[in-house]
Amino acid sequence: MAEKKKAKADHEEVSEVDNELVSAIEKLQDVQDELEKVNEEASDKVLEVEQKYNEIRRPVYNKRNEIIRSIPDFWLTAFLSHPVLCDLLSEEDQKVFKHLQSLDVEDFKDVKSGYCITFSFKPNPYFEDTKLVKVFRFSDEGTTSISGTKIRWKDGMDLTNGAAVEKEGNKRPLIEESFFKWFNDSQQKETTEGIQDEVPNKKTAFVSNPSGHALQVADVIKEDLWPNPLKYFNNV
Repeated sequence: MAEKKKAKADHEEVSEVDNELVSAIEKLQDVQDELEKVNEEASDKVLEVEQKYNEIRRPVYNKRNEIIRSIPDFWLTAFLSHPVLCDLLSEEDQKVFKHLQSLDVEDFKDVKSGYCITFSFKPNPYFEDTKLVKVFRFSDEGTTSISGTKIRWKDGMDLTNGAAVEKEGNKRPLIEESFFKWFNDSQQKETTEGIQDEVPNKKTAFVSNPSGHALQVADVIKEDLWPNPLKYFNNV
């Protein structure tokens, strides 16, 4: 009889503890939900501030681009001095980049929805286009839509077919892949799939899987090169 009473008391004590635990977890969830709401409001405010200062920065960027146009081979030098981007330019790409007048990165008005990167060229013997644009659009569903200019290459000048280059010590010419293949990568994909945390630092890694690295290379240009290209131009 005493054992039954003890067992009943233990059961009631356990039930009381369980109820207290459930109640504490429910209260904790309520607080967490409140915190998430505050975080969402904070994110919206951050986006508003970012949009405001994008508008303020735009004329300054335009002024900078005008000055850069007067500096020979500025963007070519900046690319070649960058620890990642330097490996993405073939020897033929470097010749094309000598005609590159300006590079521009611009967020959409709704900054979280995407951005575009524009390369502006002088008339050149390689392609008809004066502007090559790469566009990245982000959806609320978590997908990234990637599109780029379809380059109108002049006869016999299409670098994306691969250029044969003789290297010392090689009996056969090596095929160098072109950075301009980057513009061919037009797709829609889940942002959480196939995108690694680290940006490839070898050209072969980029061209062997351009779809997986298109956004990574864009991030390097947008987040590292574009804010202060002078840092890399001076790092010769």
